[in-house]
This record gives sequence, structure tokens and C-alpha cells, in this order.
Amino acid sequence: MITHKIVLRPEEVKDFVAAAGKSSFDIDIYYNRYVVDAKSILGVLGLDLRKTLTVAINGYDPEFERFISRFAIAS
Repeated sequence: MITHKIVLRPEEVKDFVAAAGKSSFDIDIYYNRYVVDAKSILGVLGLDLRKTLTVAINGYDPEFERFISRFAIAS
């Protein structure tokens, strides 16, 4: 499992969910104890987008890795 810390703005959620939906493996996004499927637009919008989110990727897709890097924050 690969994890990334990201920050999403509300206008970026649609593109993020679309990119996650192209993956054949599970991708979760969470903040504290709330975990949602990253392929669910309602789930992602339900998170507090003002906070740093963690994305857990259960596979590897170089295209998705490049896409998510634009949302990454320094650890």
C-alpha cells in the first residue's frame, strides 16, 4: 500500500474521482477516522477539504501517481 498526503479544493474533486475511477484497484482517502472510497464523489465531498487528507493506494498505476503528485504536500 502506498500513501500520499494531499490537499484538494472542491473544484478539483471531480477530476480526482475520475482519475481514481480509472484504476482497477482500491483507493481510499481519509482524514482522522473517516475513510471513504476515492472513487465516490459524494464520499470525497463529505470530507473536510480544508484539511490535509491521506490517500491509500492498494496497487500501482504510474499515470495515477503522476496525477496525484500535483495535489501532494511536503511531509
